[in-house]
Amino acid sequence: MAIAKVTEIISSSKKSFEDAVQSGIKRSCKTLDQVQGAWIKEQTVKVAGGKISEYRVAMLVTFVLKT
Repeated sequence: MAIAKVTEIISSSKKSFEDAVQSGIKRSCKTLDQVQGAWIKEQTVKVAGGKISEYRVAMLVTFVLKT
């Protein structure tokens, strides 16, 4: 029987939402073993000078705990 845990990760990128998600997953996999998936909870942007300067995502990352 496997037991999973969910943790919230907030990641950002100057390129795109997709890049922010990729960065967050990549970093999560360095710290957490057996990452299984993620749910994008929220997407926001930071605006400077009337233009988007940063894309941000809040995601819930699911990983399996070691037995």
